[in-house]
Amino acid sequence: MTKTVLGIVGGSGIYDIEMDNAEWRPIDSPWGAPSDAVRSGDIDGLKVVFLPRHGRGHVHSPSAINYRANIDVMKRAGVTDLVSLSACGSFREELPPGTFVIVDQFIDRTFARDKSFFGKGCVAHVSLADPISPRLADQVEAAAKAAGISFHRGGVYLAMEGPQFSTIAESKMYRSWGCDVIGMTNMPEAKLAREAEICYSTVAMVTDFDSWHADHGAVDIEAILKVMRGNSENAKTLVRTIAQTLPREHEVCPIGSDTALEYAIITAPEARDPVLVGKLDAIAGRVLGSVDD
Repeated sequence: MTKTVLGIVGGSGIYDIEMDNAEWRPIDSPWGAPSDAVRSGDIDGLKVVFLPRHGRGHVHSPSAINYRANIDVMKRAGVTDLVSLSACGSFREELPPGTFVIVDQFIDRTFARDKSFFGKGCVAHVSLADPISPRLADQVEAAAKAAGISFHRGGVYLAMEGPQFSTIAESKMYRSWGCDVIGMTNMPEAKLAREAEICYSTVAMVTDFDSWHADHGAVDIEAILKVMRGNSENAKTLVRTIAQTLPREHEVCPIGSDTALEYAIITAPEARDPVLVGKLDAIAGRVLGSVDD
């Protein structure tokens, strides 16, 4: 079986999560520069790889993040299970600031980002009906319970382009759609993780009520930062608990997240662009190699 490697994509609050043998190391990607080097180490004997989504010092805006390079370097680092930690706004009274939402669905409203590793010269279509690996989400839920963190299982994450926050009209519209939280970073991250055959789960950490809430009005950056500091401490505890309890042998994903490319590549072998195929060595080498043999 494959050894489990836990990947974490998150913000500045968890740069210093305690690991044994921790070190920062750059990983090159044919998709360009990732957000930063990765910080890898061990927690209770499990390899953990952390990538700061916005770079150390928060230098990349949501639209400027190279999501393809980020997922590619996590794949090259051997990550089998990827947990995304990100700040978000809430559309629900019952999901107040400080709540961790273990998301299970997305609506993608981003428009200025590269959303696939595939394209002209090598076309592939993966299923995203269930974007979250339920087995990994179960592990996250169990860890949140064990750590005593306030959480909610299930929810729809609306991914907006940003970097501005929503207008009141937009916020009310997304709320009417049945969305539960709103953020700027989990798309196309979740789509690319599926193409890379990495099991993926999102923990959306609520910082505010967005702009729909009559008692809160406009998003208050100062208030958000205060909540984020508390969320960051809980996030570090959550990561350590997940690492301590995650099975050391990677378990097969019940919805096939880890075999998503099995029948997804449509382009005939003789018609594939060799340059693009070369860039796909980490992402799709398992399938491209088997097809070409």
